[in-house]
Amino acid sequence: MPLVSMRQLLDEAAKGGYGVGAFNVNDMEQIQAIMEAATETQSPVIVQASRGARAYSQDRFLYHLMIAATEVYPDLPIVLHQDHGNSVATCKSAIDMGFTSVMMDGSLMEDGKTPSSFEYNVKVTREVVELAHAKGVTVEGEIGCLGGIEDGHGAGGSGLEHLTDPDQAVEFVKQTGVDALAIAIGTSHGAYKFSSKPTGATLKMERLIEIHNKLPNVHLVMHGSSSVPKDLQDIINQYGGKLKPTWGVPVEEIQLGIRNGVRKINVDTDNRLAMTGAIRKVFAEKPEEFDLRAYMKPAREAMKKVVALRMTQFGQAGHSKDYKPIPMADMAAQYKKEAVAV
Repeated sequence: MPLVSMRQLLDEAAKGGYGVGAFNVNDMEQIQAIMEAATETQSPVIVQASRGARAYSQDRFLYHLMIAATEVYPDLPIVLHQDHGNSVATCKSAIDMGFTSVMMDGSLMEDGKTPSSFEYNVKVTREVVELAHAKGVTVEGEIGCLGGIEDGHGAGGSGLEHLTDPDQAVEFVKQTGVDALAIAIGTSHGAYKFSSKPTGATLKMERLIEIHNKLPNVHLVMHGSSSVPKDLQDIINQYGGKLKPTWGVPVEEIQLGIRNGVRKINVDTDNRLAMTGAIRKVFAEKPEEFDLRAYMKPAREAMKKVVALRMTQFGQAGHSKDYKPIPMADMAAQYKKEAVAV
């Protein structure tokens, strides 16, 4: 089947009360790992690419790898999502390329670092919504700013400096018409999120619940939600790495979020850790090895295991055949009807 709309996947997740992991990719092996995990668990799939990933893979290569994924895995509903679009132009280029979902992160200015104004965020996000919905493409927005920096994007800090204001979130959704809303509740990009295991208080889960109560029909998104498991850190350090002790977002906190409106959960760091650990292990145990396949195959398998586990923990496992994909042209028609109704 062709690439499908993220709106449909999130609508179905809302009906079923589960979340859908959104996994970042840069190359073929990562895409294959996600698809194998989805096949094993019978899960719908959101694959996302940052601006850094698009530059690294030269865009067309990445897009055609995703088309290959739809051909090799025709029974899976697969979304291709632009992660953290920094401008209308970035989102438009993704839409024109064939991405079926885009994030316009107007919480930051175009440099991807400087917090913006509410008015600026509404303006650029609304512009992307109009462009995207005309083609049936889903739009994710963000209100509040995430901490940390990944692929050159993020406000830095701990993630507690620019939390989402619930009343602003309501107004933002009303003025923009976004399909999904990323909120800032204390999570951050990258591996070094917390210096000790975070709790619901550390993560401001009560803020998430308040936003869900005010916006019960809006699909919420948790960014910076890798769990950074200690066993993956230990493998890297066992075979020559020097990761400092760090904690990610506990799965049980993500599951609490899923029970309170979170439908999309972004995961990247966990997969990077898994692949890096597997590669380091091969290099340490077989220093004579130089065949790329000899270390990329175990790296791909290590990432597959992490993705399959997350798919199960988020509740999306077993749901890949629940519904028939809606063609993008039909999604565009649906958006047009919704606009008229408003």
